[in-house]
Amino acid sequence: MVCNLNIYELAHRLLSRRKSADVSDLFTGGLLMRLALLFLGGSFLLYARWRIMGTGPPSFTEVDNPASFAENVILRIVNYNYYYSLNAWLLLCPWWLCFDWSMGCVPLIKSATDWRIVWPLLLWCCLMGLVYQALCSQDSNKRRTLTFGLVLLVIPFLPASNLFFRVGFVIAERVLYISSAGYCLILAYTVGYCSCNWKKHKVSDHNSLAATLTLLCVNVARSAQRSQHWRSEQSLFTSALSVCPLNAKVHYNVGKNLADRGNQSAAIKYYREAVRLHPKYVHAMNNLGNILKERNELKEAEELLSSAVHIQPDFAAAWMNLGIVQNSLKKFDEAEQSYWNAIRFRKKYPDCYYNLGRLYADLNRSIDALNTWRNATMLKPDHSLAWNNMVILLDNTGNLAQAELIGKEALKILPKDHTIMFSLANVLGKQEKYKESEGFFLNALKINPNVASCHGNLAVLYHRWGKLDLAKRHYELSLRLDPSAPGTKENYNMLKRKLKQRQRTVG
Repeated sequence: MVCNLNIYELAHRLLSRRKSADVSDLFTGGLLMRLALLFLGGSFLLYARWRIMGTGPPSFTEVDNPASFAENVILRIVNYNYYYSLNAWLLLCPWWLCFDWSMGCVPLIKSATDWRIVWPLLLWCCLMGLVYQALCSQDSNKRRTLTFGLVLLVIPFLPASNLFFRVGFVIAERVLYISSAGYCLILAYTVGYCSCNWKKHKVSDHNSLAATLTLLCVNVARSAQRSQHWRSEQSLFTSALSVCPLNAKVHYNVGKNLADRGNQSAAIKYYREAVRLHPKYVHAMNNLGNILKERNELKEAEELLSSAVHIQPDFAAAWMNLGIVQNSLKKFDEAEQSYWNAIRFRKKYPDCYYNLGRLYADLNRSIDALNTWRNATMLKPDHSLAWNNMVILLDNTGNLAQAELIGKEALKILPKDHTIMFSLANVLGKQEKYKESEGFFLNALKINPNVASCHGNLAVLYHRWGKLDLAKRHYELSLRLDPSAPGTKENYNMLKRKLKQRQRTVG
């Protein structure tokens, strides 16, 4: 449109009230047809996007975009314009870069005495100056360049401006990708224009090229530096601490990264800071509660998780974790209710069924435990823990034939699961199916040869089977891996006495 329409002349003729026929002469090369096709194509894309979104706008919370939830319209307008000025500053000086700008990263302007109100005013002064030059300059090349730059700068940013609908972010660097092209064009032209005035002659192509290359070098240098931050989650998240120290999500992500790397003590500090900055941050409460649960600080974990589900009653993961903590505190009725609340809010929740089954097993409700573990395996067929617990429970209750069936069914789905092989081998050994049991023990040891209990139980099998030399070897391997293995030392001593007795008999 910019390349085919002389905006200055169009405005001049409209103000001069010329006939519309004169105005239409300004369009060349079938511009109207191209604009119509562009409009139709854009409308189709918008309709497709609207359908994908469920024929309605997405829902956001106040922490995603605080200004859009301000009750006063004037406050919304002022803060929206402040966001625009921050975006302009990121284009001009891309130093404050952060992976997330929500959750208090940019405090709202709530008073006319807030000095930050200067920046939106400065932004609009600059924009008005550019618009004036783009529309009213006598130099057609200048008009066209600045107009095209402004179009590239402003139009791609409009969907993120909160003008047409609420967006789910305060600042998002990704929305400036196309706008940066307009900014580069305007800046390059400005540098060349200033050089022209200084040298008292027209701008040459060399000046424009030099300005563009300078700008390119600056952006490449900053991009290279920022790319180093993106090499790992740790560097990306920690780089945001200096940019947005008030952002609870930044502290949450740093804590989560530390917890994933095993540094729970440091993670607790960042999770606590996230909750302090945003007292309703349920995900931080949930993760902090999980760490405290693992450190056996059950009371505080219960308080945090209870607060999380009170703030967000449909938070299924927090309900399940609360149930685990309550189970550890022997609050069995409350734990059962918490598990069922989790399942109510997330119908397909195999991990919750697994933990509910553990609760029933602790209460000696074997049938209920088996049923819930079966539900877990139906929802997630490769849920190894649920399969294994079913085999162990059936073994412990004397249902060896059923335990064997369940174990073999599990191995059809998980043929390389050494824990299920181990449990099934124990069941077969109790049924005196020594050869088959031996095969599962040996297969389990091929997968994980350093399991002391597997060597110990295989030694017991050989002991019962009468293969005493093999039993001696695996007892010794088990004790080498775990000298304090329960029962193994006693069984080994029993075997040695039996071997000595056999030697005396032979002698």
